Formats: sequence, structure tokens, C-alpha cells
Amino acid sequence: MSLPNDFIWGFATASFQIEGSTNTDGRGPSIWDSFSRIPGKTKDGKNGDVATDSYNRWKEDFLLLKDYGVKAYRFSTSWSRVIPLGGRNDPVNPLGIKFYSKLIDELLLNGIVPYVTLYHWDLPQALHDRYGGWLNKDEIVKDFVNFSKLCFDSFGDRVKNWITLNEPWVVSTLGYGSGAFAPGRTSDRSRSAEGNSSTEPWIVGHSLILAHAHAVKLYRETYKETQGGQIGITLDTNWLKPYDDKPENIKATERALAVKPGWFADPIYKGYYPALLKDMLGDRLPDFSEDEWKVIKGSSEFYGLNTYSTFLVQEGGTDEFEGNVKMGFTRPDGTELGPPSHVSWLRTYPPGFRELLSYIWKTYQTPIYVTENGYCVKDENSLAVIDAVHDADRVNYFSGMLDSLLKAKTEDGVDVRSYFGWSLLDNFEWADGYATRFGVTYVDYETQKRYPKDSARFIEEWFNAHIAH
Repeated sequence: MSLPNDFIWGFATASFQIEGSTNTDGRGPSIWDSFSRIPGKTKDGKNGDVATDSYNRWKEDFLLLKDYGVKAYRFSTSWSRVIPLGGRNDPVNPLGIKFYSKLIDELLLNGIVPYVTLYHWDLPQALHDRYGGWLNKDEIVKDFVNFSKLCFDSFGDRVKNWITLNEPWVVSTLGYGSGAFAPGRTSDRSRSAEGNSSTEPWIVGHSLILAHAHAVKLYRETYKETQGGQIGITLDTNWLKPYDDKPENIKATERALAVKPGWFADPIYKGYYPALLKDMLGDRLPDFSEDEWKVIKGSSEFYGLNTYSTFLVQEGGTDEFEGNVKMGFTRPDGTELGPPSHVSWLRTYPPGFRELLSYIWKTYQTPIYVTENGYCVKDENSLAVIDAVHDADRVNYFSGMLDSLLKAKTEDGVDVRSYFGWSLLDNFEWADGYATRFGVTYVDYETQKRYPKDSARFIEEWFNAHIAH
């Protein structure tokens, strides 16, 4: 069994997690700059001011990509680096444009295909202050489309693969529901003085869908014919399996899938909201006008999939962002789906990846690009570099996941076209700070020296062995 010669593989990163240089060369602040500086918002109390210093060390990172033999590199643009205040009437920062242009040129010069994510969670702080950011549909859609236009104009002659948004479910629920991520709004007054968790996440989701759809509309009408690229969205979805065969747990799993991925995937790929989601939320779920639905339906040319784990689902939870279900890893017989990783939400269970790929393909009938998949080794941060680079648990994870992808493609007929491992580098892992490491490259944060891990070599060797030559 082998993957076709044109199968795309590489590694992914996000601007705020790696770039640092947050006030260098005209970059404006983002909501993650502000949020991560508030005491208690990150586990280690640290922020993204330096991260992996990739704004200055991007050539080192590029050499890693080259050394690993990748076909492609997925990275994101920092909105506030190219438009510091974010708005459609605000000045553009030519140094920000120059930075990404240099990176794109260097990639192409060496046969590495750039996959560019326009928005990976780092909203310009000025837009949040000015009108509420994603809470203000009319303003944010126009400003996001303007930002997208700037990127299409500046890079679209060379970039042929665009992703509008990364994981809108996370933006909506963690940023405006639990308050665990920027901008940190929530009904929990011990966490935030502002926010309404029962309404704001659904309003933000509404804005995100429209912003995505209108950016795609612009690209298709103005750029696609001349630039020849493709554009879509990336959604995060873990695979969900019923805890057992009881009808209530099967129904609970269906409801959970209606929230994630259904909340975003069904409008974009089918043109309507899942009935189970509408039943659960009633009039708290903002509807779209007839004209808006026309723009939204079919507004992604591929299904960008970020996935990490599998959960067992039971009826009875109280978190509506998960569909009011209980999720866990323990089977009815007491055994576990997989050994613990460094975070509570991730276990190694490769069969779930295969099942998820089949589900997405059957449900949405759209080519799948796996845009993130990765693993954090338990307590890796406490190991010496000489030990951390021998990351057997991560190798085991990737081995199982890649074998499952191969079977989904060759045996199940799933149209899956890419695999991007998360991540190229250990980096700023959002609210976890720097203690959680997802990289296939170890970063010593004191010296910023990079050390390839065994997993980087494993992935390179796996694709060399499994792509048809």
C-alpha cells in the first residue's frame, strides 16, 4: 500500500506560537499579547514575547524543514504584523508584508509548498477594543475580508493554498465561553468581569462563519482565475465513539458530533445547521439570512482537519460546547483507550483517526487535508535534551496515526490529500505556556537552540517509504 506521488506532507506552526518579536518592526498588539500578560492566564506565567524567536530565526526553521525533507509547510500570518491596528482604514505595515514574502520566496526556491493560514487566533487588540472584535458581525467581517485581500494581493502570486480560519470552535468556546483563551470573556466572574457564556460563543461563531465565507467569495471572484489557488477552512474534531451500545449514549454521540464538527462544518459544506444543535440552543443560535446562506454554502474547497484524539461519549454532561455529554477514555471494562499524554485531552488511539477520516469523507464528501495532528509526551519538559529527543511515545503516536491514514486512503477510499504534523517546533502552547511540548524539534528556550527529535526522522522515513515514487 502506498500514497500517491502528489500526497502533501509537512509540518505546521502558528504565528503567535513561534514568532516572538511582538513589538518589533511595527507589529501591533494582538489579544493574545494582552491575555498572556494577565497573571494566572498561562500555566507558567509566561507570554509570547520571545516564543521560539522565529521572526529572527526563520532561516534556521527553514533549514529544519529542508533537512526533514518536507513537501509543504503550513504557517499563519499575524494580522497585527501586517495591519497593526487591524482595520480596513488603518495603515498597512510594509515590514510585516516583507517578512512573510521573504519566507514564501525561500520556501518556493527550495521546492517547499506554502500553506498559509490567514487567522490562527491572534486578533489585533485594537479591533477588540474598537468594537468588540468577533462579537460585532458587521465590522469584523469587513475588516477580515480587507485583511484577506491584503494577503491575496501581497502573496497570492506565489501562494496557492489558503486556509481562512484555524479552529473557529476554539475561538468561540474557549475565548468567549470558558474564558480559558484570549480574549478571556466568560460568565464566570472569578475569571472575567465581562462576558456571557450562554450567548457570546454562538454570536462569535456566527461572525467567524460569515468572515470565512466572504473572504472565500472575494478570492473566488477576484483572484482564483488569475492566481489559480484553492481556499478553505480548518476545523478541529476529535473522533467520538459511544461508550457502549445503549441508545442514550449513541444519541449523545450524535449530539456531540452536531456541535463539533457540525456547528461549523454543516453550514459550510451542507448549507444548514444540524437539527440537534438547533434543538439544543433554540433562539440562542443566530440564523443567517437567505443571502448569507448563499455565500456560506459550499464556501470551502477542501475540509481542513485538525485532530488529535478519540473520546468515549456518554449521556449526561453539562457543557453545551461539547453537546451536554460526558467524555472520557475509560471503557466499560475498565481498560483505557490509550496511555496518558502530557495533557488531559489526548490519548494515542489510531483506529479512531481512521474512523474519523471515513466519517468526515462520508458526511461532507469533500477532499480532506489533515492540517494538524500531533502528540505531547508526558513530562517531556522535565527531561534533559539528550533524553527528550528520543521521544518514543511520540514516534508510537505518529506510527499508528500514519498507518491509519494509509488504510483510510487505500482501503476505505477516503480522499485525504495531506498530513501536517503538529508541530515543527516546541513552542508557546497557548494557556499551557511552554511546559507542554508538541514539537518534532526540541527547543531550548534559554538558548533557542533547536534539536531534532526522533519523531522528525521517523515521519520523514515513513513518507519516503509510503509515497509512490
